[in-house]
Amino acid sequence: MKQYNIAVIKGDGIGPEIVDEAIKVLNTVGKKRNIQFNYKEYLMGGCAYDKYADPLPQETLDGALKSDAVLFGAIGGYKWDNLPRDKRPESGLLRLRSGLDAFANLRPVKIYDELCEASTLKKEVVEGVDLMVVRELTGGIYFGKPRENLKDKAYNTMVYTKKEIQRIAKVAFEIAQKRRKKVCSVDKANVLEVSQLWRETVIEVSKNYPEVELTHMYVDNASMQLIRDPKQFDVILTGNIFGDILSDEASMISGSIGLLPSASMGGSVGLYEPIHGSAPDIAGLGKANPIATISSAGMMLKYSLGENEGAKLIDEAITKTLADGYRTGDISKYGAKKVCSTSEIGTIIANNI
Repeated sequence: MKQYNIAVIKGDGIGPEIVDEAIKVLNTVGKKRNIQFNYKEYLMGGCAYDKYADPLPQETLDGALKSDAVLFGAIGGYKWDNLPRDKRPESGLLRLRSGLDAFANLRPVKIYDELCEASTLKKEVVEGVDLMVVRELTGGIYFGKPRENLKDKAYNTMVYTKKEIQRIAKVAFEIAQKRRKKVCSVDKANVLEVSQLWRETVIEVSKNYPEVELTHMYVDNASMQLIRDPKQFDVILTGNIFGDILSDEASMISGSIGLLPSASMGGSVGLYEPIHGSAPDIAGLGKANPIATISSAGMMLKYSLGENEGAKLIDEAITKTLADGYRTGDISKYGAKKVCSTSEIGTIIANNI
């Protein structure tokens, strides 16, 4: 029997509820595939601040680094909004990503046929959409120095090294090789020197992947094209700030932020989480949609553990659950035969493994 050590960070708000459902599904996959998952829980976010006055205790970072992968829920909430910036829950997540050297953020957007009507876009626009945003996560303007707020003037610095661009481009091209072999690199090379280096470096890296088609698009045009014709995209490669904006835009093509997973990887340990927040207003009410977290567990199986068959089982179980008409409240308007609680839909997905 294969064994994997999984660091579990449930976090705040709905985090514990949705992570519990992902673990339920993982355990079912384990029984089917003769895999044992050894879980160890750690604190991060507001709950960690309440106990340790630190949103990322050293014990959590150390435990994550010693694991095979990290399964994470969500952090934050109104309770901690007025803390100093370095004490806020979000600071803990940034530090965890940096500590894991998780420089590559993968955000897949795949439209389920049963939920085409959930999108605010026309069915013919979204039907069949299957794209991946590959966002550089630990560089760019969010981390560049110098940075300062002088009250009457403030500034941030957008910095990328060639090495940082090379490694994220390599991730994008290797993912594209296993998909439809198309990479669209998004930048602002017409006005930004950083983007000029980005484009030059991506072109250099592309020479190692001759079977992958490379195109370029300015970020303003890309934001328009994502809405006009999202099916034209396979893999979108971009930097931190552009990727932050475009991946959130792309997520809404699906109609619910509760459906979409993500992976942050690149170092020795990958971090897997839903793209949505902690939704403190519905925490503990059984209303949260756990599908994004369950899908994130599927990504963990595929990208960190190499358990492709297990990942496929999860994808197929989610698809069957939706095809059979089971919905959580956020998507209940679209073909629901039964509206389920968080735990109920998790159990149905597990039973469909």
